[in-house]
Amino acid sequence: MYYTREVNKVENINDFIEVKSCGEVSPKKGTNARIPYEHQKEAMSCLDIINQEQSYSTLVVLPTGGGKTYTASMWLLKNAIDKKKKILWIAHRQMLLEQAAESFQKFAYTEVIPHISSFCFRIISGASNRDCTGDIQSGDNLLIVSKDSIGRNIERLDRWLKGENELYLIVDEAHHSTAKTYRRIIDYLKARITNLKIIGLTATPFRTAENEQGLLAHIYNDGVKDGQAVHGNVGITYQIGLKELINRQILAKPIFESFYTDEQYGDTLGVDAWESIQHLDILPDEVAHQMADSAARNKLIVETYRNKQEEYGQTILFAVNVVHAVQLTALFKKAGVAADFIVSSIKDSITGVTISREDNNRKLKEYCDGKLQVLINVNILTEGVDLPKTKTVFLARPTVSAILMTQMVGRALRGTAAGGTSSAYIVSFIDHWNESIAWINPESLFEGNNDFRDNEAERIKHELRLIAISKIEEFASILDDSIDTSDLEKVPFEQRIPIGMYAFSYLEENGMDRAYQVMVYNSTQDAYNQLMQSLPALFRSFDATEEYLSEEQLDEMERQCRNSFFCGELVPPYESRDVLNVLKYYAQYETIPQFYTFDEIDRNKLDVAVIAKQIWDEDMGQRKKAEYIDSIWDSGDDNMLRLFFGRKLYFLRQLDIELMKISHSSDLCEDENNVKYGTKALEDLPLYEIGKINPMLEKQLRDQVFENARNENGEYKCACCGKTDRSRVYFQVDHIVPMNRGGKSVVENLQILCRQCNGMKGDH
Repeated sequence: MYYTREVNKVENINDFIEVKSCGEVSPKKGTNARIPYEHQKEAMSCLDIINQEQSYSTLVVLPTGGGKTYTASMWLLKNAIDKKKKILWIAHRQMLLEQAAESFQKFAYTEVIPHISSFCFRIISGASNRDCTGDIQSGDNLLIVSKDSIGRNIERLDRWLKGENELYLIVDEAHHSTAKTYRRIIDYLKARITNLKIIGLTATPFRTAENEQGLLAHIYNDGVKDGQAVHGNVGITYQIGLKELINRQILAKPIFESFYTDEQYGDTLGVDAWESIQHLDILPDEVAHQMADSAARNKLIVETYRNKQEEYGQTILFAVNVVHAVQLTALFKKAGVAADFIVSSIKDSITGVTISREDNNRKLKEYCDGKLQVLINVNILTEGVDLPKTKTVFLARPTVSAILMTQMVGRALRGTAAGGTSSAYIVSFIDHWNESIAWINPESLFEGNNDFRDNEAERIKHELRLIAISKIEEFASILDDSIDTSDLEKVPFEQRIPIGMYAFSYLEENGMDRAYQVMVYNSTQDAYNQLMQSLPALFRSFDATEEYLSEEQLDEMERQCRNSFFCGELVPPYESRDVLNVLKYYAQYETIPQFYTFDEIDRNKLDVAVIAKQIWDEDMGQRKKAEYIDSIWDSGDDNMLRLFFGRKLYFLRQLDIELMKISHSSDLCEDENNVKYGTKALEDLPLYEIGKINPMLEKQLRDQVFENARNENGEYKCACCGKTDRSRVYFQVDHIVPMNRGGKSVVENLQILCRQCNGMKGDH
């Protein structure tokens, strides 16, 4: 059973709301102690205006921490529940469903719903302790459903909708509502309900592609402007940005910092463990124990706080597990910092540590009274508990969940007008993983319209942090003598700095919100441009119409993208996982992700080759060189080199490589001219094997075959069956096509392959 705490003051932490699968809610007597902020009152007033329309579809845009669920539930209690109008609330995560159900129960006071004696609600999702679509009753006033559960069984709504000509449809995290499942649900309801009132709730409506605004405009095209309902374009009834809420001192201004550990995880994890992380956000015990027991990592966490204790102030630290919390508490106390820990479980099965609810309450009160500076917690304090003096959040555990990250960051976002602080530090501790996982970067929660960065310097720092996280794997591999990075090291360092990125988010099949950035370099820019332009044709050629594609289909499509766009010598290379994530995004939204340039970054300040040349030209001795390096590394908090490299060791290694290039340039050129490819004749190899030896020759031959396969209209034509489909040509080219086998030309061998592969003309 899921429980959530109803807390206005710490003393009330024992008051629980049990969020059942369904139930009847009776109004509470008395007055709601929570008074809405001015922006929430403004949003409700604007909803009153649009609600005068018989039907509409509109967005309400409140930033992270702005109280979207509270605002919507309060308004709906008064304008729908109290008037006996039905509500269908859709979200993509169990946690969002629970929060909505809790909010409707928590704020159901008689002053808001004076005309009814009770209302019935039901939560529908795939969770084992929740109802399914078959449990829906015609008497349910409020349905809170997961989009996939109802999307797969949408006809189950028919009995519930029978006789209704008006319905409130709430889409939580509405920037995802352009996905195919959401569109199908919305179209289904539009065809059956005369007066459908759609309200989309979001923090960032245009966080992804600009042309996604066009898709949003098809769904949401009603809004409020100058106190009047308006129609057309993207319809927004109310919108306020993060910057405005910071100016009003309702929210604290987030200040992001990143610290890189020396730890590497994931070397021995199997497929099940990776799935557990990527799809369930659960760290396997093996990794959790390694992180908890890392003396160096724990020391870094404690020293980071001690170095800026006055600035960080009262801090909530999110730990990996109970062992981690216990060890960190001891280290903080040893360093003279008043700290303690609280946990969600009463007794930890591994450590045997028993924590009573009274113990948690006592520690929370000590923190509120200022007796504790650091409160370390495991699986608690993400929602509900009011700790307004928290100025800093330490993220000592990673997460792939945007929702969980939002809750963790939100612990420090209360501004001075809300009893909190003017600024909030969000401090991340970043480890190196031998296989990249799309861990959520807390800054990604604040992208899009809610741009709170006041100047160019802040934007540059943000971009550098994004790039730095993406470069960890590359820098770490160069330090690893067992990995051959010679090709990468030969490339001028400036070309190893990304020129921009594709940034987007999509929903995993289990409802996990995945934010992703694809870094683009000079070497891959043209290839990505071609890929993006070809996405519609690629999906048509594979007849890929589902929102979620199979792993086999994704792998086959990614291979075609590689052979069509990314073959040849690309250094830095493209990453297959980047293309896979682009494909997943396009499958869901049928639009190209947004590209952001890094034009504001001065690459000369990051170019280690320039620094190496200055050291060489001035013939610095060891002492002068060391002093010079220290001076440029330690020059101020906004130092671009430190932001970019993260660890000084990474910077020093790159500098040594560039110095070696200068001092041994002739030797390096000689090595390049003496490359041996082995004794096997290239003409006896298929193209995908040639690519392992000579990427540029593979690209040349592929381009030749594809060019020969074009018909007079510029379409790709199968050499045997004549069908105009690039995917058919790709399949043939990839699997055989020797250069000169049996004295035949490439195209002649292509024809042989077509007949051998199929045995007849027609489909392959």
